[in-house]
Amino acid sequence: MSLRDLRREDFAYAVDIPTRWADSDAYGHVNNVIYLSWFDTAVTRMLYERGVLSLHDGPAIGLCVESRCEYFAPVEFPQVVDARVRIGRMGDKSLRYEVGLFLPGVETPAAAGHFVHVFVDRRTRQPTPLAAASKAALADLVVPGV
Repeated sequence: MSLRDLRREDFAYAVDIPTRWADSDAYGHVNNVIYLSWFDTAVTRMLYERGVLSLHDGPAIGLCVESRCEYFAPVEFPQVVDARVRIGRMGDKSLRYEVGLFLPGVETPAAAGHFVHVFVDRRTRQPTPLAAASKAALADLVVPGV
């Protein structure tokens, strides 16, 4: 299945992100770099809500090692983006999140892509396994066979 064929229901986590006037470029649509910011916002919010990441206390942090976005339709101010997240792969020390950005009333994504975190020790920055509790907190988002 191509990213363009994804639908809202293909993702188990959702967060609304309002566009800002400052997100727009000279062409009247949201600039491409903002989309990756929305990916990061959706993934990080999900991780905080599920107790996987902590701003100051957690022993591990996630570092982005890869991201990709494909653009299918323009987004403009003042639209609200429905950012959807699922986990395409849960490894021992990494997660591959798949993100779809949807506009109101449209079931196909305006953009979609992925974001990969490698988890490292907060102090040493050496790769570290995901805790069993973190894996359990995310298990419902894992898409089997993707």
